[in-house]
Amino acid sequence: MVNRDINFSLWLDFVERDFLKNEFSALIEKGIINGATSNPSIFASAITNSPAYKKQLTQLEGKTAKEKYEALAIEDIRTAAQALRDAYDEGNDGYISIEVDPFLSNDTEGTIAEGKRLFAAIGEPNVMIKVPATKAGYRAMTELLATGISVNATLIFSPDQAKQCLKAMKVGIDQFEADGGTRVEAVISVFVSRFDRHLDDDLACEGIDVSRTGIYNAAKIYNLIENNHTPSIRTLFASTGVKGDGLEADYYIRELFAPHSVNTAPLATIEAYISKKETQPKLPMEDSEINGYFTKLSDCGFDMDEVYEKLLKDGLEAFEIAFKEMLDTLK
Repeated sequence: MVNRDINFSLWLDFVERDFLKNEFSALIEKGIINGATSNPSIFASAITNSPAYKKQLTQLEGKTAKEKYEALAIEDIRTAAQALRDAYDEGNDGYISIEVDPFLSNDTEGTIAEGKRLFAAIGEPNVMIKVPATKAGYRAMTELLATGISVNATLIFSPDQAKQCLKAMKVGIDQFEADGGTRVEAVISVFVSRFDRHLDDDLACEGIDVSRTGIYNAAKIYNLIENNHTPSIRTLFASTGVKGDGLEADYYIRELFAPHSVNTAPLATIEAYISKKETQPKLPMEDSEINGYFTKLSDCGFDMDEVYEKLLKDGLEAFEIAFKEMLDTLK
């Protein structure tokens, strides 16, 4: 459940047309969620597997594959934004995110242009444009925020990425406010479970506790963001679904339950979380504990910089592949 007493938000990491028109509103009304996120993989799955898009697709014949995708995505995001609008107007988040074309991750001007175009086409204020945390992306974040478009920085794995996001976001927000703007917000999406899927087998061989690297890394970045003291920028914990049976389904939500934060998760993960009693916040964690964990990893030969680089590369490629495969089905 959303916990406004400590400013903890729960967003749904899922979009599909029939769902948005039915069960989605009930989750909002019950206070279970107060926002949602999407990404190229989520849209690829929805568009290729759900019959809900067939009617609109017949009306889009003659359009390019990307034009078809955008028409479908814009309608879905607008539907979600309208369902969330009351929450937004109450200052209770109410955001839905849509990501720019993943093939623009190294194109600043292309990202800015597409972000502005999508935001205008959707026509709702409570839309966040998702921008990958790359060198080109940081500059795009500044520009979008400066024009009053809220931003979800995605694919953050390293503390350095988070620092660059903070720097870029603060410049944009300050410019927006200097120009008389009143509300623009940003989240820094820290990916969590991918660390554990990547490292756990090797850690187990070294006798190190598994399924903790993602938690400690996220806790480190959370502290960094909170120490920045910018209320309009929050940590969003992403990639919090559990694969396999080794962990409780809501493990990453509970371990990262924190004030002034967002957790976005698949529906099954959220259902598991709300079925149990809420615990006390697990964060912030002491820096000494976090640093001690990563010192142990380093002593055992694990190079976190290499891990950060690989996970970012893999993440960018995965979104590109999902996006291309989806476009291929729409040709």
